[in-house]
Amino acid sequence: MKAAVIREQHGEFLFEDITLDEPRADELVVKITAAGLCHTDLAVVDGDIPSPLPVVLGHEGAGEVVAIGSAVTDFAVGDHVAMSFASCGICANCLVGRAAYCSRMMELNFGGARADGSLTLTDSEGRAVHGSFFGQSSFAEYSLVSQHNAVKVPDDLPLRLAGPLGCGIQTGAGAVLNTLNVPAGSSIVVSGTGAVGLSAIMAAKAAGAAIIIAVDIIPARLESALHFGATHAINGKDADVVEQIQKITAGGARYALDTTGNQFVIQNIIAATTFGATVGLIGVSKPEATLPIVMIPGKTIVGVIEGDAVPRDFIPRLVSLHRAGLFPFDELVTFYPFADIQRAIADTQSGAAIKAILTM
Repeated sequence: MKAAVIREQHGEFLFEDITLDEPRADELVVKITAAGLCHTDLAVVDGDIPSPLPVVLGHEGAGEVVAIGSAVTDFAVGDHVAMSFASCGICANCLVGRAAYCSRMMELNFGGARADGSLTLTDSEGRAVHGSFFGQSSFAEYSLVSQHNAVKVPDDLPLRLAGPLGCGIQTGAGAVLNTLNVPAGSSIVVSGTGAVGLSAIMAAKAAGAAIIIAVDIIPARLESALHFGATHAINGKDADVVEQIQKITAGGARYALDTTGNQFVIQNIIAATTFGATVGLIGVSKPEATLPIVMIPGKTIVGVIEGDAVPRDFIPRLVSLHRAGLFPFDELVTFYPFADIQRAIADTQSGAAIKAILTM
């Protein structure tokens, strides 16, 4: 198969002939229809998240099952699936429905190998290439995935839309609906209005939040936020961001969510929340980023992984919201041929594309 390989930090994706291992008893082979491009992929390329090289990235894949292992019972050849993050399924957190906080989360999703350490990919010269990124490595024509982290999706949902439900869109929406559990009538600030932030805004509207404040520095993104449900939009370059939020919320927002990872943006939204507020942090921060402890008393700060989602439960919920017209995530996406991955990256970084999806 063809796959996009990263061989060095800050390098470009190289299209290579790669051989995929045969499925084991509990694995599926999925012919990829499309895969979302996520900032987490780019964080690995830039070295902000460690991962062994060379590696095939991609973790928002969707496609059709073309082969199954001997022990697979939940899927059949021809099923349409979205793939989500990997988890062990047996640690204390997994057993109580908190798979996003699996004790082996970093190893299974960023380690470049199966849970037992075996690799699934080799290049045209027979050399090992790391795969199993988020249990899938979907920047390729085919993906090998455990049945544990695949989710069947309805046949009438366009497959090329389904992939981002497994990570970015799930993370933003889940942060609001699961982690923060924002109640109807409440107030929330969302900083960063990329795909994750806009998914959070859509979810907040669906949940009935009365005040939804979007903060960004790109005017077009702020316009998008208003379109998708924000009641107010604030340019982060303004000197009085905190003051504006406190005025709109009559003293401070009850909930806040950061998707930027920028320590100064995070400090602003914490300062703009009321005493007793809950603040969720999603964005990938630089290793040297810090947060003054003096800001924390009286507030709950929570790091959010994958929107606290159980994918087999939560992805169908998002599909149902979409069908009801309450979660129009399809309006976020721009499609690119797989071969144009570098253009998709450039458009994502410039803000020209909110959610880039690569089609195979």
